[in-house]
Amino acid sequence: MTDSGQPSFTKFELFDSHPSVAVDEAEYRRLLGYPRAHVPGARAEELAAGARHWYAENGQPWVYMREVAMRVSEGALQLDGVEFDSSQLREHLRQAGAERALLLAVSAGSGCEEHARQLWAEAKPDEYFFLEIFGSSVVEHLVATSSGRICELAERDDLLAVPHYSPGYTGWDVADQNKLFDLIVRGLSKPFPGPLEVLTSGMLKPKKSLLAVIGLAPRAGRSAVSAQIPCTGCAFSPCGYRRTPYRHASLQSEVSVVSGSRTAQKTAEFPLTREGASYTVNLRALRKWAEERVQLQAFPDGSLVAKFRFDGTTCKNQGQPLAFDYTVTLSSPAEGYMILNSDCRPAPGDFGHTLMCTYVSDSKGLMQTIAGEKPLLGRPLNDVLGWSRCAAPSGCHCSTDTRTHKWGLVLEAIHFALARAKT
Repeated sequence: MTDSGQPSFTKFELFDSHPSVAVDEAEYRRLLGYPRAHVPGARAEELAAGARHWYAENGQPWVYMREVAMRVSEGALQLDGVEFDSSQLREHLRQAGAERALLLAVSAGSGCEEHARQLWAEAKPDEYFFLEIFGSSVVEHLVATSSGRICELAERDDLLAVPHYSPGYTGWDVADQNKLFDLIVRGLSKPFPGPLEVLTSGMLKPKKSLLAVIGLAPRAGRSAVSAQIPCTGCAFSPCGYRRTPYRHASLQSEVSVVSGSRTAQKTAEFPLTREGASYTVNLRALRKWAEERVQLQAFPDGSLVAKFRFDGTTCKNQGQPLAFDYTVTLSSPAEGYMILNSDCRPAPGDFGHTLMCTYVSDSKGLMQTIAGEKPLLGRPLNDVLGWSRCAAPSGCHCSTDTRTHKWGLVLEAIHFALARAKT
């Protein structure tokens, strides 16, 4: 077992309400989706400059970090006495030779998100997009510079920072976001420099924020540690922002089967239950929805995006029609059809959602809540078969139960479509 020591650096705690933000142009363009050698046009340059200028004048970035006691054994990881079950996180720290750990929280501030929402409401989608991406760039910048500051501060103990790891990364359930947040908050000597909370889904608010664990390893292992960057530990295959390949990419389509003393390799079995699958929706409806409402877009690596159009009615205002689009990103079958991302929003041109009673009373709050609800995120799609939820068949999206009910229908329809499509 490795047990963290207690030298002077252990009591380190930092609050920074005015960190320097100098987002690298190449990194900003990478997140915007431009190829490395691409030169953006005049309009894109104008939008990028506008986002930078707005943030320079109005951004409220902040950083918090604190060292905590760490205990790592063969099957357990404890941070400040709280156990985390992620074997991937344990392996990440072990491979880097981490002996101690810090907790990190960074945010681009709530103003960035609020202004981007305002731009969208003003029908300025281009300005919205460039500011949204700049907010993401700020978060990446804050994490990178925080790692540099940690290396500088830990140098006296002959340590350096291991690349950060966050809930939602490969092998660390995003549900642990709440546990990590509680651990960080529990040890605060004063409030965060800015607002931050975690929704029940694990989504952070403001969304341009990040929680992470950063290991501290001996400088003698610098070559091994510096070779790691977050992309090497991320299995999200269709990502357009990847810097380097996932280190286990060659093993994604294989699993080990141990029988007695003999170990063999075989292709991973299809991850969705077919025979005897227990759906809450009757099979006739599922078959119809799979044919008419589910759209599947496959990628060469086996990952895919599934889309579902939901048509309903408001619960009041004489039952006005409304439509919502659901989008679910899934990993490849070899990776278990993990739910990598999910999104629900009014269909383009839909007006009916604005007549829902909850929208009328609190439009901003309702749409924020809908955007943050991502059930089963980070879990296999097959888990929908065992997902316990209330039956709330109303056609609107006003309550948590009705929205959860619809997410269940959507995920079951996608499950049905994929299970039947596989030959």
